[in-house]
Amino acid sequence: MLDGPRLAPQAGGPATALVVLLHGYGADGRDLIDLGEYWAPLLPHATFVSPHAPEPLAVAPVGRQWFGYTERDDRERWAGVQRAQAALDAFLDAELARLNLPGSRLALVGFSQGTMMALHTGLRRTVAPAGIVGFSGIHVLPPERGMAEFDAEIVARPPVLLIHGDLDQVIPPMALPRAVESLQRQGIAVRAHLSNGLAHGIDATGLALAGSFLTEVLA
Repeated sequence: MLDGPRLAPQAGGPATALVVLLHGYGADGRDLIDLGEYWAPLLPHATFVSPHAPEPLAVAPVGRQWFGYTERDDRERWAGVQRAQAALDAFLDAELARLNLPGSRLALVGFSQGTMMALHTGLRRTVAPAGIVGFSGIHVLPPERGMAEFDAEIVARPPVLLIHGDLDQVIPPMALPRAVESLQRQGIAVRAHLSNGLAHGIDATGLALAGSFLTEVLA
């Protein structure tokens, strides 16, 4: 079972929402848990948790990965998100049960590879999450399989906010409009923001936009 750092509700008492922060390739849960500190004043009754990805980083002695990412192509990404989905789903179910919350009180926030996992898993949840935020990521599509079969897998259509830097050299900015197009084609309400002057990271504007979005969908 996945695990990672947690923040209890700032207001005290039982949580009324769960925000799960999914880190990028080569990091671990400690990398994003500070986002919870930033958003806690906006969501004082939410619990934040940032699980460590299930696999040790394959190319270095430290860090974690949701899946191996050496070829960085569609085939590797598709196989990776499929393989890691079960572990993330089990973790989400366990956290919701621990907090006695329905799946509709869950929000997913991902960065980079974590965004791939947030979108892939969140759109396949039996109960749609309240919302998904993706920083600097990709909506992973199958490299070969027909899109009709792919579309049939999408059973949840939560609102989505995607944010990307225009100077990102790790995941090119073109990933943003491509993700918007693929999600809108599936009937998902998507908001998008391209951050000027931002490389592969999260800036103050992105933090503020995401905070407002989370406050809205978890109201």
